[in-house]
Amino acid sequence: MPGFLLHQGAIVTCSHPPGQAQPTVASLRVKVSSQAIVTQPTPYAVAGCALTGSPNPPCATASWVTGAIRVSSLKSPVLLLDSRSICAPTGTPLVVMSTQIRVKGI
Repeated sequence: MPGFLLHQGAIVTCSHPPGQAQPTVASLRVKVSSQAIVTQPTPYAVAGCALTGSPNPPCATASWVTGAIRVSSLKSPVLLLDSRSICAPTGTPLVVMSTQIRVKGI
């Protein structure tokens, strides 16, 4: 199913708001809405995870499990709005709150 491409300025959170997730690297060869896109191998850093008050450690990083099937940048699948991810050490997914809405990929 087609989904909008994730870019560096997309708002992504962990499952425990207000934890903000940011890509550690972007693919500078392709830009949408004047911002670099993000590819599947790129890890995300999570800051501000609300799980800090529990005995479990808060979300610290996240990796993407799925990406685009037909669209890539530098031989890496691009991330889409519906791509799946997993946070470490909690095992919960990231939530894409908003991204650009001009370019879609499959």
